[in-house]
Amino acid sequence: MKAWVLSAGEGTRMRPLTANIPKPLLPVAGKPFLRHVVEALRDGGVKDLTILIGWQAKRVREAFGHGESLGVRIDYAEQAERLGTAHAIGLAKGHVDGAFLALNGDIVLTAKSVKGILDLHAKTSGPVMAVAESPNPTQFGVVEVKDGTVRGIEEKPKAPKSNWINAGIYVFGPEVFGLIEKTGKSPRGEFEITDTLRMLIGKTDVHAFPLEEEWIDVGRPWDLLKANEILLRGLKETVAGEIDKAATVEGPVSLGKGSRILAGANVRGPTVVGENSEIGPNCLIRPSTSIGSRCKVGNGSEVKNSIIMDGTHVPHLNYVGDSILGERCNLGAGTKVANLRLDERSVRISVKGTEVDTGLRKLGVVMGDDVKTGINASIDVGTVIGEGTFIGMGAIARGTIAPGSRIH
Repeated sequence: MKAWVLSAGEGTRMRPLTANIPKPLLPVAGKPFLRHVVEALRDGGVKDLTILIGWQAKRVREAFGHGESLGVRIDYAEQAERLGTAHAIGLAKGHVDGAFLALNGDIVLTAKSVKGILDLHAKTSGPVMAVAESPNPTQFGVVEVKDGTVRGIEEKPKAPKSNWINAGIYVFGPEVFGLIEKTGKSPRGEFEITDTLRMLIGKTDVHAFPLEEEWIDVGRPWDLLKANEILLRGLKETVAGEIDKAATVEGPVSLGKGSRILAGANVRGPTVVGENSEIGPNCLIRPSTSIGSRCKVGNGSEVKNSIIMDGTHVPHLNYVGDSILGERCNLGAGTKVANLRLDERSVRISVKGTEVDTGLRKLGVVMGDDVKTGINASIDVGTVIGEGTFIGMGAIARGTIAPGSRIH
């Protein structure tokens, strides 16, 4: 069976992280996020993929090629206009022959789920829709399930009829294309797969596949941290670099070629370190941390539950917790990131100009590429810093800071 992977979005809700990097290539657990999806498909038995790409399509093509290094075959299709999920899936017409697996490229996926979905389709010979339980279903398409089939679906209802949500993974037959052609625009001005599914439910049984593992849709910056935590749970220890005898390594740690863990460093897994990076001396790396290539975490610094992207330095007396730092950033000595409000309420953060409750008790900074801080700078809880910003020595950064700003 062929997979049709939707990865054409601009990732505007992920800014500033996607200002320079296309969303499918954002690093999570030591790899571009889309690579985790491709590997799950491969290990679940799907080795023929078409990836629907859009913004910065060339970089995605360059990153994955035609899949030779991953043991799959990858083709590409481009979506010039983003007109909704039904439109995106409808573009598969002419690229697939028979039933196909369609899925969003920004969800955490496992090989076990892929196998389960394919097995259910083989057993029923009908369309399949993956569903997941959510404690907050109002943010998703809510699904009514009875006797293993989908009986109804409603997009972001105020009064959900169940805790089951649309997980963004489907097996469709060719008949879906005719229904997509009949799908009108939603109030949001898009062609929604939810509307297509309602028509499909009226014509045939759509079988529900409940996902057993934790599910997450990576739509906002802090979702990367949760995805990073989930994907690191199965980390296997690999050491291609050097670990000093006076360093302490606990739990599974993956250390890339040319990287070094120096004397006095304490690295607690699961943690991933890319290539040609330096950890230490005398620093602490706590679990669920992903550090890229050509990075530095140095003397007296502590990093916890964070993603540190390629070329970024956290070199002297720094604290970074529950945060995402873009590429080529540098923290001046003594720079500290706050990650817990004094009243311990959940952190609120601005997304596309709208303040959103993250539901998280702890969240530090979301920092774009090429940000520099001076000595003893302080960054408040839930701060978003645009790319190319300078935070001066002793300055306090909070709220949402536009790209290229100068904070004194």
